[in-house]
Amino acid sequence: MAREVWDRLLAEAKAMHEADEALTEFCPFPDDVTPQEVSYFQIPPHDLLIEETGFADPETPIRRAFIDAGALAKWRETYKGTDIGDDFMNRFGCYCLIGEGGAFQSDQMAAWVVYMPPHLHYPWHHHPGEEMYRVIGGEGRFMRKGMPDEWLKTGDACEHASNQPHALDTEDSPIMAYVVWRNGFETPPVLTH
Repeated sequence: MAREVWDRLLAEAKAMHEADEALTEFCPFPDDVTPQEVSYFQIPPHDLLIEETGFADPETPIRRAFIDAGALAKWRETYKGTDIGDDFMNRFGCYCLIGEGGAFQSDQMAAWVVYMPPHLHYPWHHHPGEEMYRVIGGEGRFMRKGMPDEWLKTGDACEHASNQPHALDTEDSPIMAYVVWRNGFETPPVLTH
């Protein structure tokens, strides 16, 4: 049962990724994807996502597949032990599809889902991995050092260069995003001070 859920999510992610010109130019969908075991771990944002009613746009197969797989995922606590605060830790959700802790492995790309409810600030952070966010539900303000802020909605994408500080805010709407890295997998994000 669990493998069927993960396989469906992988198929939806691959179909969306390969149909999206910005994503395929940034990083082609990997051809070396192999399954791996997932150590289930849940955090409060999983429940927030399940109960979320604030998406104004129609549900898509990729969004539904990420929500369904969330019940089986190893949710990340990337900033545990930092001064980011309990409000963020209790409301920011992220889990891996391809990469460390995910249901699949690749040497070519890592992929996650990020969920943020309304009225949450994801503070400035950076990492060596080059990254692209593609919004799969809701909307938010993306900020990148040296560039003007962008308000992105479902279907829009935003790219971050290696070690370019960036941040994300939601207002009245939640946001879900498919996030890919094309390198720098071994170094996690750190808060930018």
